[in-house]
Amino acid sequence: MRSPIAWMAKDKVTPNLLMLMLIFGGLLVSWNIKKEITPAFDLDEVIVDVEYSGAAPDEIDLSVVLPIENAIRSLEGIDELTSTSKSGKASVSMTVIDGFDVNYLLQEVEQAINRLSTLPLEAEKPRVYIKSRKKDVMEIVLHGNVDKRALHTLTEDVRQRLLQESGITQIDLEQDLDHEIQVNVDHQQLQKLNLTLNDISNAIKTHAFDFGAGEIETVSGDISVRVHGRLETAQDFVAIPVKSTQSGSTVRLGSVATVEDGLNDDDHQMRYNGEPASGLTVYRVGQQTPVGVSQAVRDVLPEIETNLPPGVSIVIADDDSINYYNQMSILLKNAFLGLVLVLVMLSIFLEYRLAFWVTMGIPTSFLGAMLLLPGMDVSINTVSMFAFIMALGIVVDDSIVAGENIYHRRQQGMSFMKAAILGAKDVAVPLTFSILTNMVAFLPILTLPGQIGKLQAATPLVVISVFAISWVEALFILPAHLGRMKDKPKGEIGQKLDSWQGSVDRRLQHFIHQMYKPTLQSVINRKYLSLSVAIAVMVLVGAWLASGRLGFYLMPRFEVNGVRVVATMPYGTAESRMEEVAKLLEQSAERIVEQNGGEEFATGLTTSIKGTTLRVSLYLGDPSLRALSTRDIAKLWRAENSDITGVESMRYTTSGGGPGGGPALTVQMNHSNTQILREASQLLTSELHAFSGVSEISSSFSSGNSQLDVSISSVGLAMGLTADDISQQLRHAFFGATALKQQQGIHEVAVKVQLDEQYRQSELDLYNLMIQIPNGQYVPLSRVANVAHSVAPSEVTRRDGRRSVEVTADVADRSKTPQLVASLQQGIFTELEHRYPSLKISLGGQQKNAANSLSALSKSSLLALIVIYALLAIPFQSYTQPLLVMAAIPFSVVGAVLGHMILGHPLSIISILGVIALCGVVVNDSLMLITTYNRNRAKGETWREAIVNAATRRFRPIFLTTATTFCGLAPMIFETSKEGQLMIPMAISLGFGILFATVITLVIIPCMLGVGQDIKQWLSPLSTGAITNQRVCNE
Repeated sequence: MRSPIAWMAKDKVTPNLLMLMLIFGGLLVSWNIKKEITPAFDLDEVIVDVEYSGAAPDEIDLSVVLPIENAIRSLEGIDELTSTSKSGKASVSMTVIDGFDVNYLLQEVEQAINRLSTLPLEAEKPRVYIKSRKKDVMEIVLHGNVDKRALHTLTEDVRQRLLQESGITQIDLEQDLDHEIQVNVDHQQLQKLNLTLNDISNAIKTHAFDFGAGEIETVSGDISVRVHGRLETAQDFVAIPVKSTQSGSTVRLGSVATVEDGLNDDDHQMRYNGEPASGLTVYRVGQQTPVGVSQAVRDVLPEIETNLPPGVSIVIADDDSINYYNQMSILLKNAFLGLVLVLVMLSIFLEYRLAFWVTMGIPTSFLGAMLLLPGMDVSINTVSMFAFIMALGIVVDDSIVAGENIYHRRQQGMSFMKAAILGAKDVAVPLTFSILTNMVAFLPILTLPGQIGKLQAATPLVVISVFAISWVEALFILPAHLGRMKDKPKGEIGQKLDSWQGSVDRRLQHFIHQMYKPTLQSVINRKYLSLSVAIAVMVLVGAWLASGRLGFYLMPRFEVNGVRVVATMPYGTAESRMEEVAKLLEQSAERIVEQNGGEEFATGLTTSIKGTTLRVSLYLGDPSLRALSTRDIAKLWRAENSDITGVESMRYTTSGGGPGGGPALTVQMNHSNTQILREASQLLTSELHAFSGVSEISSSFSSGNSQLDVSISSVGLAMGLTADDISQQLRHAFFGATALKQQQGIHEVAVKVQLDEQYRQSELDLYNLMIQIPNGQYVPLSRVANVAHSVAPSEVTRRDGRRSVEVTADVADRSKTPQLVASLQQGIFTELEHRYPSLKISLGGQQKNAANSLSALSKSSLLALIVIYALLAIPFQSYTQPLLVMAAIPFSVVGAVLGHMILGHPLSIISILGVIALCGVVVNDSLMLITTYNRNRAKGETWREAIVNAATRRFRPIFLTTATTFCGLAPMIFETSKEGQLMIPMAISLGFGILFATVITLVIIPCMLGVGQDIKQWLSPLSTGAITNQRVCNE
């Protein structure tokens, strides 16, 4: 019975059909597959948000956060519980244990929250949801010298027009402002009429609703009855009756209050290039692509511009589709260059027709793998595209091994068909196990936890898919094509190429037999010295690595088209001071733009002021047209603003988020005593200021808000007042009360009742506020209550139930962060733990992510090595030879580290992923070498002859696999564009690791085989003696 390899090789139709199906099927899928910049994923966090308007952070912590935490603390699947209480809002975050079903936890949390009965009545219903990363594509800004409400209305109109386009599904407003009808009540009129704000609210509720009044059953059918009282505009509400006098006249709302249309968050100010502005963020949903959404917006933008009023303009401030296009262009360029280099390299050292069919294995494997991606929920993005580039140099190894062996058989005088069949059969078993070891080597990447794991999950899935298709191509498609080659190339050009390649091959053979072979024999004669030198190099590189001089950081940052500075001012900062700081930040940004190319360098500047936080965003031009990276620009901007004082914190953001973003250093401290947290955070921030290169040091422990504590006095109690009476009247007066909410078109409009602004501008207004007592009379607050000054936290944070504070800082050279952390752990951390015994200090952010990633990789990599050992032991039928094959792995790591040293790149998690992938690749050459050695030994050759002959026989395929792997990765390794920096560390690890491992395979592995033979000979007399002694005992 013919083997599958022989059957496919002799079949004229099936191999070609299979190849065409893989190619055209992959092309079809690639046109329809989801495309994005980075993989989209949920963050495995369940969030509970509660709005409690007007409440202070400590009140929210006590009455909202603690009940929620107690209700959910014992639920299964929660890894970390974090809560934040701010003025008017509570947020509780649950990080889910890796592998746990986040949707199940969501349901459990919802049920636990629904059972709560102790939350304040004034608090909104808790919103429970899974945190996700929205996939934004564009930022659009409308700006002009018009009032805020008109601009907001225009922005909403633009949003509705854009959503009418079929290619646009989701758009959010930058300023999430709700329409509001504001009823500002004259306090003196209330007193004259003996009314309260609550009476006004009740009157509005009574007169501004539509009511259903039932149905009338008639012979012809049922008729519904409805009483219409719905009011929609501010003018409609003016006529609402609020009281009837004894004379019979009616007092209307307009007599006691000013009613006007407004927005619910009027303190949020935004401007673009100095003009009032309002922004929109456009997202992509489902299968939509960044380019498709961007184009849909750009197609309709001219129409929108023509309908805008004079003085109002619309601009695209940021467009991620440009980043997508640039990154994909770079990756495709590098893939094409790599493919060309591989083809050229193979054409030089193999017969050019053979090189063509070997190279064709790359697009066949890639497009075949594309067929599998939708089933694994893998999209086309920068990570998956780089995985294809990484596989470019690796996957051709399979075809090279099969093709080179077929070529070797041809050189022995066999026909093309016989050489194709026997050449493929020779390597079928080792090739199969080689591919399996490669697949296993990539599996540890799937065990990475958190965001970085989800970001990199596409890498092993893509590479394993490519390997699977390449196995089919190398053993069942390639032999069919090589078996039908003609003896002589057609045409004069073909004959010349064949002649030239034959000359190159003869020179290579001369090098192998006249230079490499004698050198190898000499090395084997000094095998212990050679091994000692190799081990010494490994130890030296390991020592350099352990010294920390090379540096380490979590991930390279994404290059984006913007730099943002976020400044937090002390609570109570005057609006004029906020504007002053904003102007300083804008002016410094404008200076940087003028000094570096003007409009080509930057496209716009947006400023947003809300409360005591201000954000200034500088939108940059095409990265390829500017010399500075976003990180360089942030450094310049920071230096320009070094003299700004009175700011609690100022942070410059240059990344697109994700595991590579955020502060370089994050320290979390937990303690039940707030004062201890304050002191500890102050000591730590002071210590950090002493380190050079450390900047943007900030603590989440705020300076606190000025607070007036009101308590009912004995006089108030004697008058019959309660704390709730005073609380309700103060709340209605100063914060306001929502009388009703109603839907008007797409908007939910609230009617808010509060005192007119003239009665709530100062502390004196509070003291003089007239409080209605049970008998209907009014007395000043100062008469019935005690008012005291205090300082309350502007934010309360808890981590796993305990009060927490977070200290963050940036480091000029992020690769040196581990050295900073080591210094802190040996110094201030130990000092703080001794001073405050119950204080818990831990690292968060990038340090925590890096530690978790390294821990997961070490465990999964150990398991992968065990599996690789088992896969090697099966074809070898030996327990020791797999160890010789795997001995190349630590030496390849040396090559990866040397590559980073030579090119000046610090190590990162991405580098380590490349090292893990390298483990499977370097095993291939050693596997083939030792397989050939075993066959030589089986033919009766001495161990020395078998080693030398195996090494000389495998030199060409090992050299070719190394050259093609490095050439395939070389364009990425030496990529200079800012957008291509993310994946360079992995390419360095693979490329330089395989170079170094090749020397190890061709020189050190033969030495190890010789040492193994020596050990076997040393143990042989002991073994023989033991057997003889056993026989004597038996006799």
